[in-house]
Parts: sequence; structure tokens; C-alpha cells
Amino acid sequence: MAAPLKVGVIGVGYLGQHHARLYAECPQTHLVGVADVDDDRLAAMGHRFGVPVFSRYQDLLPRVAAVSVAVPTVRHLEVGQACLTAGVHVLVEKPLAVTLDEGRLMVQRAQDKGLILQVGHVERFNPVSDLVRARVRNPHFIECHRLAPFQARGTDVDVTLDLMIHDVDLALSFGLGDVSDVEAVGVSMRSSRVDFAHARVKFSGGCLASFTASRMSTDRLRKMRLFQDGLYLSADFHSRRGVVYRRTGQAGPGSVVEEAIQGGDAESLKRELEAFVQSIQTGMPCGVSGEEGLAALGVVHAIGQAMGRATRPPAGLSTAMPRPCA
Repeated sequence: MAAPLKVGVIGVGYLGQHHARLYAECPQTHLVGVADVDDDRLAAMGHRFGVPVFSRYQDLLPRVAAVSVAVPTVRHLEVGQACLTAGVHVLVEKPLAVTLDEGRLMVQRAQDKGLILQVGHVERFNPVSDLVRARVRNPHFIECHRLAPFQARGTDVDVTLDLMIHDVDLALSFGLGDVSDVEAVGVSMRSSRVDFAHARVKFSGGCLASFTASRMSTDRLRKMRLFQDGLYLSADFHSRRGVVYRRTGQAGPGSVVEEAIQGGDAESLKRELEAFVQSIQTGMPCGVSGEEGLAALGVVHAIGQAMGRATRPPAGLSTAMPRPCA
């Protein structure tokens, strides 16, 4: 049996602490240490997991083979590039980076070093997502709503990069083709960034996708509706439940059957980290690869450019992505 993979976590705030917890619990990984700029947070994490702590993340890198990077988005390029340059595999929380140029630099560095770069689009690992993806073939219309109450966390970027990108990544995993047209609107409410956004994105494969994201809602909502020939699907990513209506034979009364779907109880983040470890062990992209994260980032930036006016995406914007491991 192979020795556990030596791992660390850089940034142990809201999300990073859960990365540390799951690495500490996983028999395939050995949590070597955590890094953060907050001394009180570091002390608490060191006591909780019984591991060394580092105020300089650079001091952690010689001790590990892989890290989770859960720092604010504006530092993804700096920290991610330093880790990759040091020869360390990286799982960076979504989004991959702030800009497309930053994302391209990270993807290129990982390729040059022969390392795994995975992006934390955790909704892909929601158990109900597996059930949805298995039933989707050439959708014509997708409608996504992702709403949440306001929190200061994540407001270093627009809501498109904070929340909407989850649904963009899910939609792209259906193989919709390249972006051909975008319309969008964005509104700033509580932060200096866009806190509400709505976008309609047309893809070369013929699908029209509608994305709505808000961090100004009174309730939480994470839902998707999808239509394709002979099938309508509705999924709730919070309850992990959904319903599928499928046509059987010719159209007419009694020709539609209903199927309820229910995802399992497995923790989405745990599944994501297991895919990261599997990618390192096999060399195959079992999670959301850097290239896939870059594709989602490209669509979100096209949406950002279109806010308030109709436009076409940047020339050459492709969403082609390799299919991850099962």
C-alpha cells in the first residue's frame, strides 16, 4: 500500500478549515501543516489537528507534495504560482484566478512542471450532479438560480465569480460548444462589486442558458431547470433532489413518465479532495482541471463585459473541456 500523500492547506478560513479537516480524516493523505496570515486562526487549527503551523506559506511548501489553496481570489495567482514553481500539486478554490491572463499563467505553469492543477468547483461533486449529468444530452435550454444572503466573504470579486461560476461550470460540463453571444446585467448593492447578476448565454451547440446569481437574497436557492428533446429536468442542489419528466414514444396524453432523483449523503468537498488525490496518483484529470476552470472563467468574463449591453464574447473563447474521470 502506498504511503499517504503529504498535503497542506494554505488559508484556513471558512473553506480552508474544511479542507484541513478532510485531509486529516482521509487515510490516503497525511496533513503535514497549515498556513495562514491570521495568528489566532493558525493557533486554533494547530491545536485542533495537532500539526505545525506557518505564517509564511513558503515555509510549508518543502514539506508537502500537494496543497489546497483557499486564500482570497486576488491572491490565487501569487500563491498558486509559488506552489507550482516549488513542484507542488495544487487544488485552488474557485475561481481559478481573477483574470483570464492570470488563469492562463497558472495553467501553463502546471503544464510546464508536469503537475496537477485542479479547481475547486465543488458543485460538480454534489451527488445529485452525477444523476443530472447522466441524463443530459444536447440540452436546448438551461435555467440556473443561485441566491444567498449577503456575507462580506467573497466580496473581493463580483457575484459572477463568487456564485454564478458554479452554474457556469456545471453547464459547460454538458458539452454545449463555444459561446456565440452574451447578454447580461449587473447591479451593485451592498459591496463595491456586482452583487446581483443575470446573464443569457447562447452556445454554438444551440443551447441557450440563463444564469441568475445574487448575494442579496433573503433565502438560499441553488436550482437548475433543463429542457432537451423528450426530457425536462429540475434539480435542487441544496436538497439534492430532482425530478425528470421523460417522453416515451410519440407525443400525446400519457406519453410522459416521471422519475424522482435523489443524490446520496456523501460530502461534496470530500469527493472533490478524493478526486484531487486520485488525479495525483494516476496522472489523469479526475477533478475539475485547470483548463476547465479557465473555460468557466472565460465565460464569466464574457458575462462581465456584457453587463448592461448586448455583446459578443472575446474572439476565440472556447469552452471545450476534457471529460474528467468517473
